[in-house]
Amino acid sequence: MTTNEPAQEPRKPQDPLTERPLKVIVADDQATVREPLAAVLDMIEDIDVVAAAADGTEVLAAVAATPVDVVLMDLRMPVMDGTEATRWLSEEHPGTAVVVLTTFADDDSILAALSAGARGYLTKNAGRQDIVRAIRAAAAGQSVLDHEVQNRLLATVRTRPPTGAQPLPPGLTRREREVLTLIGQGLPNRAIAEKLFISEATVKTHINNLFAKAGIQDRADAVRRAIAAGLV
Repeated sequence: MTTNEPAQEPRKPQDPLTERPLKVIVADDQATVREPLAAVLDMIEDIDVVAAAADGTEVLAAVAATPVDVVLMDLRMPVMDGTEATRWLSEEHPGTAVVVLTTFADDDSILAALSAGARGYLTKNAGRQDIVRAIRAAAAGQSVLDHEVQNRLLATVRTRPPTGAQPLPPGLTRREREVLTLIGQGLPNRAIAEKLFISEATVKTHINNLFAKAGIQDRADAVRRAIAAGLV
């Protein structure tokens, strides 16, 4: 994980009406990771790191004390690990999004975290810009997966025959089906934009419309739906 990148340009906060910065918790059992990362993120204009936690129980206590938008969660921590803490937050504080930041990118860890309710999954070789982007996306209800993680998830889903596959709704446009196909192939938004010769903002609009029409929860769910519909 790199934290020595040049300073970010100012970004819009999550809530344009109140201009409230996003309240974030950094959870990692290693102080040498947790403290520098919390300090770097707290320098971002639209992020306010309200706590740094060494395990899942500290995360839960912090969230219980004050509303939090996003928890940046390590998985392997003592006392209560990140997966269990994520599951608890999903059930008791659904307004708090979880972005996993971990060294582990094996299938079991990925699937367990996403099944527990994590909205994003990054490995610790992610740069600061990737982490900030994932935090903002999670706070906005979107999902961001590390490219390696998305490829592993795609490979895992492909090897498991779909059960109870649902057809896609008839109201999808041709472009929305194209976007879903490319998501199913593991492409990030920028690559989709280049493939379709449209802007990244337009890709995001198509994704938002697609997810709303098809009842897709997040990008991982989109991969599953694309494969189940025979698009990949």
